[in-house]
Amino acid sequence: MRSPRLRHLRGLLLSVLACGAAASALAQQPPLSSIRVTGDARVTAKPDRVQIDIGVTTRAALSQDAASQNAHAVDTVLAAVRKVAGPTAVLKTTSYTLNPNYRYHPKEGEPTIDGYTALNVVEVTLDDLGRIGAVIDAATQAGANRIQGIQFTFATRTRCRAQALREAATRARAEVDVLASALGLKVLRVLTVEESSPRVMPLRVYNGAARAAAADAAPTPVEAGTLDITADVTLSVEVGPAAR
Repeated sequence: MRSPRLRHLRGLLLSVLACGAAASALAQQPPLSSIRVTGDARVTAKPDRVQIDIGVTTRAALSQDAASQNAHAVDTVLAAVRKVAGPTAVLKTTSYTLNPNYRYHPKEGEPTIDGYTALNVVEVTLDDLGRIGAVIDAATQAGANRIQGIQFTFATRTRCRAQALREAATRARAEVDVLASALGLKVLRVLTVEESSPRVMPLRVYNGAARAAAADAAPTPVEAGTLDITADVTLSVEVGPAAR
């Protein structure tokens, strides 16, 4: 009668032989023939959201005066903007700086401080693009002296994102089929699909110093235009000889 130790060793030996046989079988399998292609797509659509950066710059001999004057001016600008921006508008401060102004003396050594400049930038987000001109004019009339930039984008891009991915995937599959057919092959199965998140290419409109619009002047015209959403889909497929 075999001892438990011998039975255990026999079981280990059988397991090793089985693993070796499986590895040998895998090693004898021919490598997969595959084709890898990347398809891209670009979808153009009209934006439905805009972000306007409105800045107020103040200067004074003392830092506390520059900051105080800036705070008062920004409060006035925000009150004016809220009146015309509509209930869905979102206002938030994105930048605030208070820096000394230096006067340089090339022949007299170190520069000296010649006052201070405070800059407060508020981002106004609008979903009603028809209010852009009114917001800019209200801000400048209330004391804003900088329009840092205008950026158009999408409030939601689910539909455009899906369309861009669908078109990119369709293009990748079409190119795979063309390559396989040209090489006398057929597509057996899809191995992997990789997609890069669709990218929105925002439209930026820059305008440095804001103009002081007269009360009866024509509203500032701003055209939204269109935006592009791009997507890439990489498709890897297994191919084999086409049936003859």
